[in-house]
Amino acid sequence: MSFSRRGIVVAIVFFISAASMAECSCKNRFLFYPYREIVAVPSDEGFTYEDVYFRASDGVRLNGWWVPAGKGRGAVLFCHGNGGNISFLIQTVGIYKSMGLDVFLFDYRGYGRSEGVPTEEGTCRDVEAAWYYLTGVRKIEAGKIVVIGRSLGGAMAAWLCAARTPRALVLESTFTRAADVANFHYPLAPGMLLFGDTYDTAALLARVRCPVLVIHSPEDEIVPYELGEKLFRIAPEPKEMLVIRGPHNTGFMMSATQYASGIEQFLRKHI
Repeated sequence: MSFSRRGIVVAIVFFISAASMAECSCKNRFLFYPYREIVAVPSDEGFTYEDVYFRASDGVRLNGWWVPAGKGRGAVLFCHGNGGNISFLIQTVGIYKSMGLDVFLFDYRGYGRSEGVPTEEGTCRDVEAAWYYLTGVRKIEAGKIVVIGRSLGGAMAAWLCAARTPRALVLESTFTRAADVANFHYPLAPGMLLFGDTYDTAALLARVRCPVLVIHSPEDEIVPYELGEKLFRIAPEPKEMLVIRGPHNTGFMMSATQYASGIEQFLRKHI
């Protein structure tokens, strides 16, 4: 069987497209672990809140919670990690409310009650939409917003702060880029082959122009502490690093007093 030159070109394009789609699908399966069920709401802990919906720039309908503290100190825009949804963050809400900060939690596309399917581009659209909700709908000045990202959410927070200038950025248990985490867990299968520059927090952080707090635990078994140290070195001044104890998903609770006091001290300097 012989092939024409045009046929060969079409076959190559088809192969490349199919491989790219397979790679994208595989990458997303490793990156995102969305959970649809809402397991708790802020009112379970006695917190007043508003259940709100807003849209990303591509029309995807997103869900979030506005939890006011009513102190006028400022607002937290919180970007959660790659698992669960906002209903797993009630304890986190309590920490920031105790500091007199309003809190806005939102779910990325595909998580909780938000529509769609998560992708890197999509989640960046989502955090941008959350920013516009605070600044446009709530009329909160950029200089009174603290953007906080936990784990994968730190990459999205850095992406937002590379383009916007909030009062401060907090990166908690965050990686330099997704490939570096993959290399840590699977050293014989180079992460760059699958992830490339996906969620390149380090590159984004170099463009941030607001105070930065990096929080990490040496006992983090998912995102190595060394990656948090590298982010701290890359971050522009003014910057601080808060070292906590405990594993990746529960370190902030195991180090609750140290975690809260360290953030409070940082905020006092910059809010």
